[in-house]
Amino acid sequence: MEKVLKILLVLLLAVIVVFGGLLGFLTATEYKPADVEAVTVTHNAETRHVPADGLTVLSWNVGYAGLGRHQDFFMDGGTKSKPGDPDAVYSYLMGISAGIRDAGADLVLLQEVDSDSSRTYSIDETAELALGTYAYALNYSCPFVPIPLPPIGKVHSGLFTTTDYEITGAERIALPCPFSWPLSTANLKRCLLVSHVPVEGSEHELVLVNLHLEAYDDGEGKIAQTKQLMSFLEEEYQKGNYVIAGGDFNQIFPGGLEAWPNTHPELWSPGILEADSLPESFGYAYDLTVPSCRLLNQPYDPSDTVNTQYYSIDGFIVSPNVDVSGVETLDLGFENSDHNPVRISVNLLP
Repeated sequence: MEKVLKILLVLLLAVIVVFGGLLGFLTATEYKPADVEAVTVTHNAETRHVPADGLTVLSWNVGYAGLGRHQDFFMDGGTKSKPGDPDAVYSYLMGISAGIRDAGADLVLLQEVDSDSSRTYSIDETAELALGTYAYALNYSCPFVPIPLPPIGKVHSGLFTTTDYEITGAERIALPCPFSWPLSTANLKRCLLVSHVPVEGSEHELVLVNLHLEAYDDGEGKIAQTKQLMSFLEEEYQKGNYVIAGGDFNQIFPGGLEAWPNTHPELWSPGILEADSLPESFGYAYDLTVPSCRLLNQPYDPSDTVNTQYYSIDGFIVSPNVDVSGVETLDLGFENSDHNPVRISVNLLP
């Protein structure tokens, strides 16, 4: 008995040492960006100013080319944390790239784009998804995410804005993080990717905001991040700029629950965007005729109406000087991502 107890004690001490070492490593390497950081803008083609009329903008959470129709996800009631092999990632990535080009948008806002992650086999997705000009801001950077089993491992992922037009500058603006130590060490650090885009024939610029708000918090993180977002949009409009913010809000747009009722709240419940949370005269732009997101509790099976859950959580906010002439959620059948892209057409008012 004494020998057994010694063995158990040694094993317990080994577990404590390993856990303590991992926690110390994650604490020492935790990604801690500044409140505001300049983002490099890469120009690979001749740049032009965007047109004031007939401008199109696409937003798409591409699910790091790892959440296509054959995937589920452990945080949504599934079991997986990544695709089974690099070929699956390449297949999804090529489909996403084709979808972006088929959409023909002037400005493209992408969320969950991996640049060097174990879950996507270290494939640099920015190289495939870039148009002539792009800016990239990390919102998830961790050398080793220890969950689930087997663990996710290294993650470098972020927001990606790309266009064939000019971007004169870009910033990463940090959003409030709802997670404290030790959860913060291996969690996302949400942000806004703000791009400054000159407008043809105008002295004012278009401030283009790419966003991906909190997903798996208790709700307070989404509220705090949304409040900061709204304040930033109002400040930029007061400067005389055109403002368009697009992305994955992880919150249901007004009327979205009626269009796509949440029958699986025990697996995941997004927040709710209220109309009165907008700055004065700002507007939402979204489309409820096609869902923008599916729950990842299982591989996609639209015939399974009991277990297939849809949401409308992707869209845009526009300032009063931006007239929305059309908005459409593109039905791509969740083939290559757990989200469908949303495209708007706008006119920038003089």
